[in-house]
Amino acid sequence: MLATLLGGRAYAEKFGDGEPQVVALHGWARNRSDWATTLDGMDALAVDLPGFGATPTPPSGWSTSEYAGWLAQILGDLDRPVLVGHSFGGRLAIQLAAARPDLVRGLVLTGVPFFRGRTHSRPPLGFRMARSAHANGLITDETMEKYRHKYGSPDYRATSGHMRDVLVKAVNEEYAVQLDTIARSGVPVRLVWGEADEVSPLWMAQRAAQILDAPFVVVPNSEHLIDARISASLRAAIESLP
Repeated sequence: MLATLLGGRAYAEKFGDGEPQVVALHGWARNRSDWATTLDGMDALAVDLPGFGATPTPPSGWSTSEYAGWLAQILGDLDRPVLVGHSFGGRLAIQLAAARPDLVRGLVLTGVPFFRGRTHSRPPLGFRMARSAHANGLITDETMEKYRHKYGSPDYRATSGHMRDVLVKAVNEEYAVQLDTIARSGVPVRLVWGEADEVSPLWMAQRAAQILDAPFVVVPNSEHLIDARISASLRAAIESLP
């Protein structure tokens, strides 16, 4: 059932008849439907994040901490649910739990890019030259946009306006400080990871697990998106929390 939250500023799929005990946050360019199998039979909410699904786009290019502030308004009306986050949604879950551990009973995270990649390559020379020319007024905004589309990632090319700003901010973040804060807060965390995840490689989960002193499950033959195997492991992780 589609539920309206925050006076129409948020929408979520409601599972079960009771007070939500789980709140799930989807990844970038995804929506609440990703959680249908995982949350079936639970009392839960699968939230459409601002800019995705039925929830309106944010009024500006929010950072993940601003998304977390929006999320805190939803959680404030609930009784400390388990927060489940995939990929981009996991970024928000981390920010929320670090800032407001009082709002959550535990975290279950999968495919979250906790850290930037181990190699940081410079943008291609053609893009750097175009960026310099644009900064000096030598090429138009329209021409610069063509270079952005040529050299940008698929996610970057698929977005515009505020959501592009959101994406650029998010992909440049790391969360070691937030993970340490969560570890010291005592909020229990479970990690579930696709063995072949190339978006958020396994080393990220291993490093995060060390910081958090958290158990994690590696799901063989699974990648970044939530498939049936990851879904089953997520359900088990949720049920394992005290």
